[in-house]
Amino acid sequence: MDGAQVDEVIMGQVLTAGAGQNPARQAAIKAGLPFSVPAMTLNKVCGSGLKALHLATQAIRCGDAEVIIAGGQENMSLSNYVLPGARTGLRMGHTSMVDTMITDGLWDAFNDYHMGITAENLAQQYDISREAQDQFAALSQQKAIAAIEGGGFVDEITPILIPQRKGEPLSFATDEQPRAGTTAETLGKLKPAFKKDGTVTAGNASSLNDGAAAVMLMSAAKAEQLGLPVLARVAAYANAGVDPAIMGIGPVSATRRCLDKAGWTLDELDLIEANEAFAAQSLSVGKELGLDPQKLNVNGGAIALGHPIGASGCRVLVTLLHEMIRRDAKKGLATLCIGRGPGGCPRAGTLRALATGNQAPAGATSMSTGSGRLISA
Repeated sequence: MDGAQVDEVIMGQVLTAGAGQNPARQAAIKAGLPFSVPAMTLNKVCGSGLKALHLATQAIRCGDAEVIIAGGQENMSLSNYVLPGARTGLRMGHTSMVDTMITDGLWDAFNDYHMGITAENLAQQYDISREAQDQFAALSQQKAIAAIEGGGFVDEITPILIPQRKGEPLSFATDEQPRAGTTAETLGKLKPAFKKDGTVTAGNASSLNDGAAAVMLMSAAKAEQLGLPVLARVAAYANAGVDPAIMGIGPVSATRRCLDKAGWTLDELDLIEANEAFAAQSLSVGKELGLDPQKLNVNGGAIALGHPIGASGCRVLVTLLHEMIRRDAKKGLATLCIGRGPGGCPRAGTLRALATGNQAPAGATSMSTGSGRLISA
C-alpha cells in the first residue's frame, strides 16, 4: 500500500537521551514514509511498545485515524552516559557520570534500587526457589533454540542488511541472545546479581538487547476497502498499577482487567505470551493467575530472546500472532510488567481477536486477539 495512506506512526522508546528529536519520526522517515505522515515517541518503560498499540487502537476506534503503524524500538547497547550539573559549570572536585540505561530504564525511582531487587522481592513473597528460577530460564532457552532451528521465527523477523567494508552486506536475521546447551545445572553455577544472598542471576533474568517491533493497525472498513487480509482483531486492552516494589506482578491485575473487558476467561485462551523480565517474576505471575505452562511462551521468552525495553511490548504481541497463525488458534493474550509498577496485555482470537492491558506507576499491560493479517481495531 502507499505510505501516504498511513495516518500516524506511534513508537515506544525508553532510552532517548542523545537520540535526537522524536526518534519515532526519525524511524518513519528513514523507513521511507512520506514527510506528510506524523509520528510520536512515547515512554512507558517496558510497556512502551504495547502502549503504542493501545493508543493506536483508541485513535482508530474514535474515528481519528484509519491506518496506524505502532510498536517500539530500543538501542540499549548505545545508550548514553550523562554528566549531571555540567550545564551550569563544574567547580573543583570530583563528579560522576550517570548511565542513562540504568537510571531511565532499569532503576526504581520510588525505592531507589535496581529492577532486579523487585524480582527478589517477588521470589521471597511467592516462595520461588533458585532452582525453580533456573529451571524456568533453561526451558526458555531450550524452547527458543528449538524454535530458531525449526524456522519458528522466520516469518516474524525482517532481516537487516549491514554494509561491510568489503563484499556483500551481512544479513542479520537471527536473534543473537539464545544460548544453545543451557541447562538448569549450568545456570546454577552463576552468582546472585543483585543481592548477596539472593536468587536472581544474570542467567535467570532477561538480558540487555537492541531490537524493534511494529505492527500495522487498521479499521476493519479500511482493510476491506484495500482488500488486505486481517491477522487479528483487538478484542480488549487494559492497564493496571501495583506497588513498585513488586512491579513484576503487574500482569496479574492487567490480565484480569483485560479478560473482563473482553468477556473471556483464562481457560478460553489458546496461547499466552508474557514477557519474561525475570524468572522469579514470570513464575510469580503464573502462580497467581494459574497459567497453563503448555500455553505460555511456547517459543521461549525474553530470558532467551532478550528484552529491548522499548520494543518488548510489541515483540510479545508479534510473536503471539505468528504462533496463533501456525496453530490456527482463536484467542490469545500478550502481557508484560512495567518498571515502577504498571502492566498491560492484549488478547487475540479468530479473525484473531486481540485484547491488551497495562498498569501504572508499577504494573503490566495486556492485549488479547482473535483470528483473521493486519490487525483491525
